[in-house]
Amino acid sequence: MSVNDTIETIALFSALGAGVVAGVFYAFSSFVMEALARMPVDQGIRAMQMINITVINPWFFLVFFGTALGAMIVMAYGWLHLESPGAAGLITGGTTYLVGTILVTGLRNVPLNNKLAKVDPASAEGGTVWKMYLRRWTAWNHLRTAASVAATVLLVLALQCPGFQKKICLAKH
Repeated sequence: MSVNDTIETIALFSALGAGVVAGVFYAFSSFVMEALARMPVDQGIRAMQMINITVINPWFFLVFFGTALGAMIVMAYGWLHLESPGAAGLITGGTTYLVGTILVTGLRNVPLNNKLAKVDPASAEGGTVWKMYLRRWTAWNHLRTAASVAATVLLVLALQCPGFQKKICLAKH
C-alpha cells in the first residue's frame, strides 16, 4: 500500500468518524438536551451527570480521538503536499475537526461537565448551575455539531478531487 493509498484510507475513516461524532452531537442538540430540560431539575442534573460518566468509554473515545488522530495525519500530509489534489480539503477538514470539535470540547463542554458533576442535584446551587449549563453547554454543542458536519463534508470533498488516488472510489469517473 502506497503512502497516497494510506492517506486516502485515513481520510475516509476520518470523514466517517467525524460523521459519527456529528450524529452524536446532533442528537444532543436536537432533542436530548431539550428532554433533559423538561425533566424536574434534580432528575435532569442526575441524568446528565450519568451521561457524562457513561460517555467516558473506549468505544466513544476510539471514534472521537481516533478521528482526531486521523485529522492530524491528513492535515500534515496536506501541508507537506500542498500541490496534491485534495490538500486544501485535508487541511481544512482536519483543522475544522480539531478546532471545532476537540478544542471546543476540551475548553468549553468538559469544564461545564466538571462543574455540573460537583453540584448536588437537589440543592439550590444545582438549579442555578443547571440553568446556566443547559444554555451554555448546548450552545457550544451546536458549534461542535456544525464543525463535525463541516469536517465530514470537507474530507469527503478532498477525496473527490480529480487526480486523488481513488482506490476507494467515492464518485463516478
